[in-house]
Amino acid sequence: MHKKILILSLINFLFISFSSANIEIKARTAILQDYLSGEILYEKEPDRSIYPASMTKIMTSIIAFDLIKSGDLSLDEKFIISEKAWRLSTAGYSSMFVMVGDEVTVENLLKGIIVASGNDACIALAEGIAGTEEEFAMMMTSKAKEIGMENTNFANSSGINDPDNYSTVRDIMIMSNYLIKKHPEFYKWFKEKEFTWDRTGGDPITQGNRNPLLYKNMGADGIKTGYLAVERYSLASSIFRNGRRLIAVGSGFETKNSRSRESSKLLIYGLTNFDLVEISKKDEPFDNVEVWLGKEKQVKVYTKEDIYKIIKKGQKKKLKAKIVYDGPIEAPIKKDQILAKLTLIYDNEPIGEYDLLSTKEVKKVNIFSRLIKSLNYLIWGDV
Repeated sequence: MHKKILILSLINFLFISFSSANIEIKARTAILQDYLSGEILYEKEPDRSIYPASMTKIMTSIIAFDLIKSGDLSLDEKFIISEKAWRLSTAGYSSMFVMVGDEVTVENLLKGIIVASGNDACIALAEGIAGTEEEFAMMMTSKAKEIGMENTNFANSSGINDPDNYSTVRDIMIMSNYLIKKHPEFYKWFKEKEFTWDRTGGDPITQGNRNPLLYKNMGADGIKTGYLAVERYSLASSIFRNGRRLIAVGSGFETKNSRSRESSKLLIYGLTNFDLVEISKKDEPFDNVEVWLGKEKQVKVYTKEDIYKIIKKGQKKKLKAKIVYDGPIEAPIKKDQILAKLTLIYDNEPIGEYDLLSTKEVKKVNIFSRLIKSLNYLIWGDV
């Protein structure tokens, strides 16, 4: 037995031929993440505390989506609109324009939140789910901690003025990532450009989505704008193009135009200055390792997770993958047994190590066959 090292050529990649450039984003705080690899491509004071304003509504939606997924809530369930919810629609805030006593479905409330950014719809949904908005905010904060938002506290469901409703762009990015990964069937609502509410006591009202990136031909499909006088303009955004997804969050943009321009610039920077390399797909055969004294001479191995890496434009030749194991590996081999390590190296520096597991069971040959194989190995080195 001896250590085997297989150096693999990584040819399954997405290549975008643009030159690299450094950028400065005109915001107080910002972050950019490649979704598939999870790597951060840009950051500017990402852990600085912010007031998330209407980006809070991402978590309000997540709480409902989780409950729907678990079977504890349904889209056609109706909630009665309280006076507290209705008053927000008369106070100058962004609203869905519900009326006291209306019975509104969860689906309409969610679309009123996601597309029209209705603060009244947030309160109606919160009260319908948790009884009070205060109890709902506790659910939101608990969920935030569960998914790794370490510097966030939610005090209400809408993000309107409250000093105890705070977060960071890094935490908003984590929340956005969770939304897209766990609820893709609902995430598609975030790219809808308008929502029509057949309101009581008046003509139907149609409102447009406030996300400016949806109206650009760039592949943006979410997520949520925000504005508070003390925080200025903010935006959690995502773009999907050519099989790649990027998530950007910025806060402290001085104007609406600046929010749109700088967020677009950040997303395009990520697309044009980095290559995404697909290393391995979860549970799919990756390569073979050699087997000793088994009924098969080789067995395929796989990784338990999708593995992607981001590299700077034009630097893909610096990325190598090695399969390292003490082999050939003696049978019997169990299915899902760890057989080797996949080591990734970039520019001669290790950047990751992952287990490689057997795709199936390999039984040992009988004693006569083992004897023949042992003799062949001693004489010829044949496994």
